[in-house]
Amino acid sequence: MGVETNGREKLKVNGLLRIMLLALALGCGLAIAQDKPKTDSAETLSAVVRVKARILPNARSAESLGITREGNGVLIRDNLVLTIGYLVIEAEGIEVHSGEGKAVPATLAGYDHASGFGLLRLVAPIEGRPLPLGDSKDLAERDPVMVAAHGGRDGVNLAYVVSRRAFSGSWEYMLDSAIFTYPPVMNWSGAALIGPKGDLLGIGSLIVADAMSPGSQSPGNMFVPIDLLKPILNDLIEKGRAGPVRPWLGMSTEELRGRLFVARVSPDGPAARAGLQRGDILVSVGGEEVSSLADFYRRVWARGTAGVEVPLKVLQGTQVRDVSVKSIDRVEYFRAKPTL
Repeated sequence: MGVETNGREKLKVNGLLRIMLLALALGCGLAIAQDKPKTDSAETLSAVVRVKARILPNARSAESLGITREGNGVLIRDNLVLTIGYLVIEAEGIEVHSGEGKAVPATLAGYDHASGFGLLRLVAPIEGRPLPLGDSKDLAERDPVMVAAHGGRDGVNLAYVVSRRAFSGSWEYMLDSAIFTYPPVMNWSGAALIGPKGDLLGIGSLIVADAMSPGSQSPGNMFVPIDLLKPILNDLIEKGRAGPVRPWLGMSTEELRGRLFVARVSPDGPAARAGLQRGDILVSVGGEEVSSLADFYRRVWARGTAGVEVPLKVLQGTQVRDVSVKSIDRVEYFRAKPTL
């Protein structure tokens, strides 16, 4: 945000005052509200559930994410729970636990790599009132919010938005306007970002070291804006996917001093089959130079949908090579649960 120390302190004080007002409005987190919790706040928090996933032993994502995963989800319809996709991708079994402790099996109803959302379908009803979807576009810096993980009021943390900006992840992922909050919350995966009206504004994705601005020393969390769900929700429910599907190359890329280094190549993925290796430096896409992850992704995705050939120029050792990568739909790379 570019503020000096005094500005940061002022922001902190003002933010905390507004957070206190938010807490009073929702009846959460303050001693004055502990004796008589408001019905509205209890109903709001009843939508936040625990998600447990058992992952296929041979899952592509097992090495990086493990074969047992646990986080949070949010009931958005009577039988649908929204979570962050990496918790449940390649799962052979999923359970959703309500605030009352009831465990219900669920299936992966939909997954969207572009946003990162995963949508679960419950096989039986659970206690809880679905949380309405808010308007995350209206969320601005300094706005107070509540971060809710499973566990009722014990899972509530009060925070405020410290930046709205683009986010580029090394795993071929980018958001145009991610939500960054402070202070950091540890149980962030799939957590609900709730506004003063008690509506859902985002889903927890990451803990980051630079929430206020790139390169700053300001730990916090990154949330996926709920507005990204609205145009794709019906497709996720009906088809399990939302299109068009972006091309995926199967590599992780790190940005350092204006250069893009290949940090990892997915085994048997498109980049690996094309001969790309860890340590390669990406020079251009289709003859256009790239110096940031955002540049790289935009130029790759502009080539077309999944399946398109992506021409790259890379520096391998001392040699500059032209490499053509046959992209795929990323979901095709994941392992599927065996069918009987």
